[in-house]
Amino acid sequence: MNMQLLLIPLLPLIGFLLNGLLRNYLSKGVIGLIGSGSILGSFILSILAFMQVRSGTIVTAEYFEFIKIAGLRIPFAFQVDQLSSIFLLVITGVGFLIHVYSTSYMHEEKSHHFARYFAYLNLFVFSMLLLVMGSNFVIMFIGWEGVGLCSYLLIGFWFKKEDYTKAASKAFIMNRIGDLAFLIALFILINKLGTVTFSEIFTTEALAKLSAFDITIITTLLFVGATGKSAQIPLYTWLPDAMAGPTPVSALIHAATMVTAGIYMIARSNLMYSMAPGTLNCIAIIGIATALLAASIALKQNDIKKVLAYSTVSQLGYMFLALGTGSYVAAVFHVMTHAFFKALLFLGSGSVIHAMGGEQDMRKMGGLSKYMKITNITFLLGCLAIAGIPGFSGFFSKDEILAGAFATSLSYMH
Repeated sequence: MNMQLLLIPLLPLIGFLLNGLLRNYLSKGVIGLIGSGSILGSFILSILAFMQVRSGTIVTAEYFEFIKIAGLRIPFAFQVDQLSSIFLLVITGVGFLIHVYSTSYMHEEKSHHFARYFAYLNLFVFSMLLLVMGSNFVIMFIGWEGVGLCSYLLIGFWFKKEDYTKAASKAFIMNRIGDLAFLIALFILINKLGTVTFSEIFTTEALAKLSAFDITIITTLLFVGATGKSAQIPLYTWLPDAMAGPTPVSALIHAATMVTAGIYMIARSNLMYSMAPGTLNCIAIIGIATALLAASIALKQNDIKKVLAYSTVSQLGYMFLALGTGSYVAAVFHVMTHAFFKALLFLGSGSVIHAMGGEQDMRKMGGLSKYMKITNITFLLGCLAIAGIPGFSGFFSKDEILAGAFATSLSYMH
């Protein structure tokens, strides 16, 4: 089982090394096969891990001691439980489909650029898997930083265009602001508790050692970290600019993976957050403000990808509202449903942009359903789901969030 868990992030890493180092020698077919195949392998192993978690086993696998100094021991260990197994399925499942789509979408690139693209994508998935599988905050932070680096590489993939490199730098720098807050929270935890392992921090005895002030500070700093990664007010402006990258990258960053990292981190630390009602209120207020602001900005956009980008910021605000009202399950449920319909919408928009010869201005589009019947149907399904029409996945997850918010407001009134 330990080896099986290790293979989940290892396969994308191997794909990254093969495509990256042999980029001048491989054909596009082989590059696509390595890139997509490694993620498919991870997906199959993730399903097996999910089945084991479902039968009631929570697996913690320790591989070696990562850091050991006086009074502090940080192992390189993975923990697969109910929360991480859901994220594993979303990252590898949606990630695999985006890889397959990319093989056609990027076919006009020269083969060494094609290989570079797939190497970055594989490294991105590897970092994301490390983030959700780590059994302590340090391993999570390594994945957290890796995702930030890969987003920089992928957003600025066409680096000869200056606007694109600026957008990549903006994403990287804004994420650093949040990462600094995350790091400070880690140092406080190490100082107060002498450990960063989840199973040791989230116990009654350990949390009892922290004063209410300590918990408020730690949770607030972690939330600032999540604000950067998950694009909340005021650190949300990098996300619409991230549209500079290839469309499958937008699908990967905005749908299934990077932007949900902040939600995962808060959901993982839910015990600490439940003890900090002030921080929860702050999360709910910022979440709902982001949801309303981003949705209203989206109304005035003409670029097809910018509309979807602001819609993502809005949906993330919605997820933070769920976290802020203590509906952690509803937030993760919405992460999962959103990953699928948002990836579908981005890939659909990629299909439209491709058919329009690179045109992204929606004012120049219209009557495309006659020529693009399949895209028309899939895009419509994605729209119905994100609008929360009854019967579609978005309805159930959004309903759950609203019910949680309503229940919380009632308890405040009493």
